[in-house]
Amino acid sequence: MQYKIGDVARILGISTDLLRYYEKKGVVTPTKDKQNDYRYYDAWDINFLIDCLWYKNFGFGIPQIAYMVSDCYYGDLLDMLGEKKDELEDLIHHQELLLRRINQHLEQVKRVKETMGKINIEPCPEVVCYLNRYDTDYDNSDEMQKLSKQWLSYMPFLQRYFEMPTEPEDQHAHHYSWGFSLEMDYVDEFSVPIQSPVKHQPSVDCIHSVFKSSGKDAFSPKHINYLYDYAARNGYTVAGDARGNLVCSVLDDGTLTGFFEVWLPISR
Repeated sequence: MQYKIGDVARILGISTDLLRYYEKKGVVTPTKDKQNDYRYYDAWDINFLIDCLWYKNFGFGIPQIAYMVSDCYYGDLLDMLGEKKDELEDLIHHQELLLRRINQHLEQVKRVKETMGKINIEPCPEVVCYLNRYDTDYDNSDEMQKLSKQWLSYMPFLQRYFEMPTEPEDQHAHHYSWGFSLEMDYVDEFSVPIQSPVKHQPSVDCIHSVFKSSGKDAFSPKHINYLYDYAARNGYTVAGDARGNLVCSVLDDGTLTGFFEVWLPISR
């Protein structure tokens, strides 16, 4: 039995344009009525088209599919299937990383309201980081542009990272710095080079808390004065600059507000 192109399109649930493309690539060779130029397909043609759909759902491109079902030797087919398997494994691994990362972020966001303004002593995460903004001024050098382009490719695994100097050297010193950080699991995963201006921040004992800052240009070291007060009251010596991450920005009492997790290194 023979079928018109519209019939085949309905049987397989594909477009007539795609059927014409497969014909152009030699996958199927429908007979043509010389009087009206209608195309007629038989069951043999439909078998090849089903093979096309089979490979299409593995994610092969149409040119690849056309080759695989009509012009492909056994060894080539094995190679193409093996390459697609490797591609899918890489894709699955990346999706697993994304799932882990969004779970981490979800837990961070859940914790901010619970730990807002509260204090505990815990080690800060071990990270690799770099800084490219000092107060409101960005370092726009060629070196930094190249580094930033590389690091932005690590999103969403990196975090917005800041440091606040314990004691600015003079009145012209910056009050805070911003950049990006990656925890060590992701540093290893992406083989991130650690060389200046990228630096390694080890895990050390810290005063840990969460604070918020509402509105434009409100972010300031004054937000963590309560950490220094806590250190003084409890006999801790501040042992380095405060460091932390922006966890999220949301509306809070109608104002866009950032919530920040912070660690202040200490020693006895």
